[in-house]
Amino acid sequence: MNNKPVFDYPLFAMGFRAFFALAGLSALALIAVWNSMSNGSLHIDNYFTGSTWHAHEMLLGYTTAVIAGFLLTAVRNWTGLQTVTPDQLASLCFLWIYGRVLPFYSELLPDLLIGTVDFVFLPVLAYFVGKPILKTGNYQNLIFVALLLLLALGNGLIHAQVLGMAGNASLGLVLVVTVIVAMILVIAGRVFPFFTERGLSGVICIRNPALDIAAVAVSLAVFALLMLNISGALLAGAAVAAIVINIVRVAAWYNPRIWFVPLLWVLYIGYGWLILGFGLVSLSAFAVVPQSLALHAFTVGGIGILTLGMMARVALGHTGRALKASNVMALAFMLINLAALFRVLFPALLPNWYGGLVMVSTYCWLAAFSLFAFYYSPILTSPRLDGQPG
Repeated sequence: MNNKPVFDYPLFAMGFRAFFALAGLSALALIAVWNSMSNGSLHIDNYFTGSTWHAHEMLLGYTTAVIAGFLLTAVRNWTGLQTVTPDQLASLCFLWIYGRVLPFYSELLPDLLIGTVDFVFLPVLAYFVGKPILKTGNYQNLIFVALLLLLALGNGLIHAQVLGMAGNASLGLVLVVTVIVAMILVIAGRVFPFFTERGLSGVICIRNPALDIAAVAVSLAVFALLMLNISGALLAGAAVAAIVINIVRVAAWYNPRIWFVPLLWVLYIGYGWLILGFGLVSLSAFAVVPQSLALHAFTVGGIGILTLGMMARVALGHTGRALKASNVMALAFMLINLAALFRVLFPALLPNWYGGLVMVSTYCWLAAFSLFAFYYSPILTSPRLDGQPG
């Protein structure tokens, strides 16, 4: 009897391969479609309203693809057990794809079906992530299962409002951003010191578990106040505390030599955008800047830059390649930072130029991910250079 997997290709050998490929392509497609929708050149019936679709797809489409690729790969390293077979990975990928495509068939398909297909992806991913963790007693990593289920809760609040149930899409989106930022902060505490020590010979980073917990806790407090619509001095004070604690945390890992290593500086700058996001939250607490700019600092800046940097680094390491960014990817890192500058910082300084600045940001984002797709497609779809499985 032939038990060979149907999807026995390098692309489905490990979670990062297929999902990073999907993330890169979706970062292009979703923004290109959104740009056409927002400027009025494209009109498509959709299960979601326009702005909700854009936010949902970038957070629960693109970003969850990166999260899926990272966790399915990381859990295999943490536990020594396979998270998914090639066939299961392909099925997960198709489930994710259906979630992106079906909203455009809202006139043909029941809304409940469209919402259910998108919703079930995260619980199914949580099952595959949690199974080897529980089997090996690797309980400290169950936090990622909990975070995936909280993402599913946020997604459920969005779908509940669309379906006319007791839901709140705005609250759901803020919850999703909160969980993603929390996940980034937890992962940063694990990988930033490790990546820095691996990338810079002779460097030893200071690890402070109490500071890690404090950084996550105070950051969550800021987002909790946002979800409760509490503003003023309380929100500003919490945001300033988040700025201080996160700067102190990063300073313990920082070494000036990172600026010669693109795979490192892109991560530190991405973390810097999260800190800037808290700064903008403190200003928005007194209506100095719109709160939307703070949220875009977290999303376009923090999430966008960090996910691109992590995909670039993880894909090289797990395909047996040298941990060195090419000139192509160094340019992509610069472009995505320009996308964040034109979407967040420049509109705060030049609000009358908002439309043009957002357009420039869009083109910078598309250019950055075009370079990623061009450079990493052969890496993600070909066997490891060292001949090892994975």
